[in-house]
Amino acid sequence: MRVGQYRVPADIATRVHTGHPWVYREALGPRGIAEETGAVVDLIAGNREFVGRGYVDRDHAIAVRVLSRDQDEKVGPGKGAIAKRFARAVELRRQLNAGTLPEALRLFSGENEGLPGVTVDRYGDFVVVQWLSAGALGWRDELYGAIESALAPRGIYEQRRLRPLGGSAPPEPATRVRGEEAPVELVIGDGACRFGVDVTAPLGVGLFLDMRLGWAAVAARVAGRRLLNLFSYTGAFSVHAAKAGASEVVAVDLAAKAHARARRNYELSGLDPARLEAIANDVVKTLDRFADRKRLFDVVVCDPPTFSQGPAGQFQVSRDLARLAAGCALVLAPGGLLVFATNSTKVSSAEVDRALAEGGAAAGAELRIIERVGLPPDFPVAPGFPEGNYLKVAIAVRT
Repeated sequence: MRVGQYRVPADIATRVHTGHPWVYREALGPRGIAEETGAVVDLIAGNREFVGRGYVDRDHAIAVRVLSRDQDEKVGPGKGAIAKRFARAVELRRQLNAGTLPEALRLFSGENEGLPGVTVDRYGDFVVVQWLSAGALGWRDELYGAIESALAPRGIYEQRRLRPLGGSAPPEPATRVRGEEAPVELVIGDGACRFGVDVTAPLGVGLFLDMRLGWAAVAARVAGRRLLNLFSYTGAFSVHAAKAGASEVVAVDLAAKAHARARRNYELSGLDPARLEAIANDVVKTLDRFADRKRLFDVVVCDPPTFSQGPAGQFQVSRDLARLAAGCALVLAPGGLLVFATNSTKVSSAEVDRALAEGGAAAGAELRIIERVGLPPDFPVAPGFPEGNYLKVAIAVRT
């Protein structure tokens, strides 16, 4: 074996060949990784056939992230390959939006578009780049130059979410790396709704762009109906529902700060924040109380985090999804809709369906899935990378 070459088993070679961008360290065998983080190495099959070329991350369970499957392509930092890929990604978004770019969207989904471990999002005149692997940082200047060339943003911010082996690093605020300082509140739109975002926030700007199709699906069905928004965060579903004519909107989230931001988003969207019933409490306890009081809703939105800790105990989406579905079904009026979502890569669509089936049976409610919603077009997914298709939204009616 040459320096800078790593042999991978046949099944891993097939996965990489068909588009999967990750090679875990155990797939490289006992030899381990000799190169430093950021080094570009080749992956070869047992017959010494070239499989792919990627960069090393010594401090991550994903030891190599694949940059190319073309043996002749030069993909090292400063070679221009990443700049070209980013330019193609932006052009795709323009094609998807009749030659323009929406105020807020994902510009570059690195795992699926050629620089794994990186995402680039646009919020108005500012861009936020997330770095999920230290190995990708060698392409930092090349990517920022490509962003400036394609978009000429007022400012670029970067968020480093580099998770070390054996734990997780505390989130840090995003920092400005090029251009102007962003205002504390940057107002961006989605249709008729307006939202305030903070591009420096360590835990996210305050809006999940990947849920846009879910917002639209709810807005299309909520006029004149009572909506319950669980794990409501900063109120994107609430705002869209109120703007679409919901007769009542109730939002449940443990964080009072999230409710404050939701009320602000009501104001920005020309809505009366006093009409939002915001409950700062544990979702499970609130559902139990509503069920005891026989308080029902016509639309229930449930988009839980992967993990949370509340007064009712620890919640893990992979373990507790059916219990949550049962609680939702108990407060869903006959003919009502349950919008049930997860962004966990560890939960499949089949497991979402099973949770709805078990939850409905436990609540004595017949549920029928009438629609599924996934990622919007600016979140493209490589077909060989199933983890990239992480968002599952099932809309079920109580018959």
